[in-house]
Amino acid sequence: NPNVALFTSVTFLFEFLSASGIHSSARFEPFNFYVFTSLTQLICTIIYICFIIYFLIIEIKLLMKLKLKYFYEFWSIIQLDIISCSITSIIIYIWRFKEYNRLSSLFRETNGYVYINLQMIVYVDDVLTSLLGFCCFFGTIKFIKFIRFNKSLRIFVQILKYVTKDIISFSFMFSIVFMAFLSLFYLLFTSSIASCSSLLSTAQMLFEITLMSFDATDFTGADPFLGPFCFSLFIIIVVF
Repeated sequence: NPNVALFTSVTFLFEFLSASGIHSSARFEPFNFYVFTSLTQLICTIIYICFIIYFLIIEIKLLMKLKLKYFYEFWSIIQLDIISCSITSIIIYIWRFKEYNRLSSLFRETNGYVYINLQMIVYVDDVLTSLLGFCCFFGTIKFIKFIRFNKSLRIFVQILKYVTKDIISFSFMFSIVFMAFLSLFYLLFTSSIASCSSLLSTAQMLFEITLMSFDATDFTGADPFLGPFCFSLFIIIVVF
């Protein structure tokens, strides 16, 4: 409904798998083009932009002073990520508002009797959501800087520094084993289990199995022997 800035993009996808079979999926993505829904949101946005401009000026001065040494500082990288994601989000916000005006005008002129492709807008909206998520993520990490004087936190950081090599070694070995099972499950069950239709969904399924929150009956239905065998093998080697 363009009159209230509400749109829905519907995508029906039929994927012809290389191992034979067809995997169908449907995606409904409602979204709106509201820029500001309240005065409070507008005020908070203005304050946030002012802070971003302030920090941008500070970081530029530090960059000019430290030059390449600036990029060796962990907190400088975090601050740079926050500023980059924030500025990109603002640009996308402005573009999305202009795109809404264009779509609304087109809809009014044609009374809705024309095909309007929303795929690009949906993609950009997903990018905006991801950028906002990264802003929150880096902002949360930045918050650690302000509580680093806490005794418990200092002990935790020291422990991480002490076991860094062991963690890296374990992560490397775990990645190799996980990739092996990822290839195994994807190649064996890509045409019979919906959760194995892609590498990304297969990886998500394996993480769910690691957390013991996956229904194993799908493997039995896919293959009476290989399904339970591969599932049990993953549980024994990875989980236990």
